[in-house]
Amino acid sequence: MLYDAADDPASLSTEELREAYEAQIRRAVERVGVETAAERTGVDESDVAAVADGPAPELRLEDAAELAALDGDAPDAETIVLEVRDHLLLGMTTGVLDVDTIASNVDLDLSGQEIQQAIEGRSAMTLHELAAIQRYIEERNDR
Repeated sequence: MLYDAADDPASLSTEELREAYEAQIRRAVERVGVETAAERTGVDESDVAAVADGPAPELRLEDAAELAALDGDAPDAETIVLEVRDHLLLGMTTGVLDVDTIASNVDLDLSGQEIQQAIEGRSAMTLHELAAIQRYIEERNDR
């Protein structure tokens, strides 16, 4: 969930990958409606409405997971967040990547330590940051 929003993330730009996440979230919101989504998740209703109308505001991974979990086939939000983190860490292991390499190759104003904290869940990660990090890891693993 979320990390599998696109078939070939390495072939997409960061923005295209973020849009794929948003499309997945939008489908879940459309399934239950904006008001119900806001009530069930605690995500601000104006943010949920923006997700439904697109483009979405800058969502944190945890909020995006809450919304994505509204899809009847999706796991709960905590599982989605853990799967995303595991997917990133597995990709880093496969590609023999460290956080400093990622930091120097993505267009984010984050240090390697900040990327590590975001991946580990010790600090918030936005969908844009997730897209940049995942795209780079996937691209590196496709070489």
